[in-house]
Amino acid sequence: MSKTSIKIAIPLAEGQLCMHFGHCERFALVDVDLDERAITAREDLVPPPHEPGVLPRWLAEQGVEMILAGGMGQRAQALFGEQNIRVTVGLTPDTPENLVAQYLGGTLKPGANACDH
Repeated sequence: MSKTSIKIAIPLAEGQLCMHFGHCERFALVDVDLDERAITAREDLVPPPHEPGVLPRWLAEQGVEMILAGGMGQRAQALFGEQNIRVTVGLTPDTPENLVAQYLGGTLKPGANACDH
């Protein structure tokens, strides 16, 4: 049986994708039905204080399986990989709904990672 839903986390600043992952104000946690290619729910949560290793654990506890981000350091990406969370970096600021729609439509265009540490 194939998986039909996924939870995607998007770091936010002022309602749009935050370019610096670890400094976001909150996360949009978006539930997506892959068969219907539709958003079924969205919850915005304030993350715990940013310290190495905290966000990967916290997001895994929320059931997140994918992150859409602007920039994220290589170590952070590795920590998310350990939690079986896929990461896409190099995205530009947009609303969570638009980013998820682009992902579902196959038009999401990652660019350069905005984080170099």
